[in-house]
Amino acid sequence: MRAIQPQIALKMTTNDADTIWATMRNEATREAQNEPMLASFLHETILNHICFEDALSYQLAGKLGNPTIRAMSIWEVIDESLASDPGVSQAARADVQAIRDRDPACQGLSVPFLYFKGFQALQSYRIAHSLWRQGREALALYLQNRISEIFSVDIHPAASIGQGILIDHATSLVIGETAVVGDNVSMLHEVTLGGTGKQTGDRHPKVSHCVLIGAGAKILGNVDIGEGAMIGAGSVVLESVPAHCTAAGVPAKIIGRAKVAQPALEMDQCLSSE
Repeated sequence: MRAIQPQIALKMTTNDADTIWATMRNEATREAQNEPMLASFLHETILNHICFEDALSYQLAGKLGNPTIRAMSIWEVIDESLASDPGVSQAARADVQAIRDRDPACQGLSVPFLYFKGFQALQSYRIAHSLWRQGREALALYLQNRISEIFSVDIHPAASIGQGILIDHATSLVIGETAVVGDNVSMLHEVTLGGTGKQTGDRHPKVSHCVLIGAGAKILGNVDIGEGAMIGAGSVVLESVPAHCTAAGVPAKIIGRAKVAQPALEMDQCLSSE
């Protein structure tokens, strides 16, 4: 598997983390005052919790629990994962900030945390991935199944996904077992990072930092998508795409350079042939 080195700029200081949680609490307090019908919900999901991690555990457990494995048991598993692997909560904070920065439909940090299934599915995957790395593969696969059922998102827990990820809308997203996704990547609904169906072993795409993948794009096989590349909506990518290039079509061809150095941050999906 080709390693994708993390972007150092994504690391958050303690003050950054505290600011994210304080902002979320302020937003929830204001919304509880403006919409009394939501006051109990906002207290239960944000305001009654002492920190971001505690609220995240509660939120995800409530989504993933079922009569077979109750939410309280899932909550304990998530708490253990967050305590043993600080990178999970660091990534979650970077993800929620990325959505706030890039999605024009998002008016605050609490909005994706409470309502956006792309964020919730991704954080649930992060817990499953942490369990997979601990050798708890059966439980990780159980969570993968629950994530697919609840969010219509299927991410194998062995896949490697960086920080600062925006998964917009998320429905029908599929990411395979040996896929690697770098930092600051943005992708929309119905994206597939899959195999060709013929290979075994390391068989899924390697997507570098700051790549923008349009809705419905399928990237298949052990191919490289270079840093700052852009994949047009509805494309089928079967070959590697160089850094900062735009690929589109079925099958996808290189049609030019990306208009900006980091397309995932700009979210401008207009294709350019320059």
